[in-house]
Amino acid sequence: MSRRLRLAMAGGGEGAFIGAVHRMAAALDGDWELVGGAFSTDAGRSHRSGAALGLDPTRVHHDLAALLADEASRPADERIDALAIVTPNHLHAPMAIAALEAGFHVFCEKPMAMSVEEARAIAAAAKANGRHFALAFTYSGYALVAEARARIARGDLGEIRRVQVEYLQGWLSAPIDADGNKQAAWRTDPAKAGIGGCLGDIGTHAFHLAEQVSGLPVAAVSADLATHVAGRRLDDDVGALLRFDNGARGTLVASQVAAGEENGLRLRVHGSLGGLEWSQMEPNTLTLRWLDRPAEIVRAGGPGMDAQAAALLRTPAGHPEGYIEAFANLYRGFAAMIRGDEEPAIPGVGDGLRTMAFIEAMVASAAGADKWTRIDMGETA
Repeated sequence: MSRRLRLAMAGGGEGAFIGAVHRMAAALDGDWELVGGAFSTDAGRSHRSGAALGLDPTRVHHDLAALLADEASRPADERIDALAIVTPNHLHAPMAIAALEAGFHVFCEKPMAMSVEEARAIAAAAKANGRHFALAFTYSGYALVAEARARIARGDLGEIRRVQVEYLQGWLSAPIDADGNKQAAWRTDPAKAGIGGCLGDIGTHAFHLAEQVSGLPVAAVSADLATHVAGRRLDDDVGALLRFDNGARGTLVASQVAAGEENGLRLRVHGSLGGLEWSQMEPNTLTLRWLDRPAEIVRAGGPGMDAQAAALLRTPAGHPEGYIEAFANLYRGFAAMIRGDEEPAIPGVGDGLRTMAFIEAMVASAAGADKWTRIDMGETA
């Protein structure tokens, strides 16, 4: 068995949410060992976080530059292999570029950066330094998402004509961002989140899922962005018509003010021969509907699954697998990528650039008078 890869984390200290999810996911398959971090810019909070995780205090810092310098100075058989970035969006690019230039691989929360320009700078740093960059588009790690992608790729649905994706949450229905909720506050602050609120936070997940499963790039969008909570500075409700490269049509809806909703990510894809449906809140079921025969239900671990999709599962049929396992599949793929092993591709630079271009196209479309706004990849095309 290959040695465990060494991981450090930027952000994700006490009071944070997503850092703990990353740590659970990275640990699940035994590929990674968390050895250090800069968990907060507050020295006390960062060191308390490190102590709670049982880390060597000499490898816990409150400044990323100090962490990277310390790790780079250590012997090759001791220093970290990769940095996980689990901070607000405005820190993604400077942290990723610094880590890549220091010689470390990077696993980053989405969205990739604050702009396409920043995303390009990350891509250039990864290429120049020969390091891997991965993104936490978690839902791509679900086994039945991979199953849906495989069935579409082999032509089961025929020519793809329609893609519908929605991601509904209700947690920002009240002005909790103005009432001291830290998770809400940074996500609705343009200086920390970027030009998209709900759009950047969960709209990017919906967009990535639609493109990844259908295998089709979105060519143009016609967007409507709304802010329903008074005083909020970024969108909290998003809708768009989509046009795909092959002529297929689609819709994307994302909302964080859909009161009562939890984590309602749902995808439907229809082709000339049939359609499929997958829901994140019932992730172990894929429904297939046909033009000329009865509907089918594919269950995780059940008969008929694509071999690569089935390889993402860890338990026998009927044992629920979900969010942590999907996240762990990305960390497992990231480890395989670093080791040079053969593994299904995980989201990376190309996905990040696409989603940043999507955000910018959506904002431009909503603010402009044109009916359609193209997703312009510019130099990255």
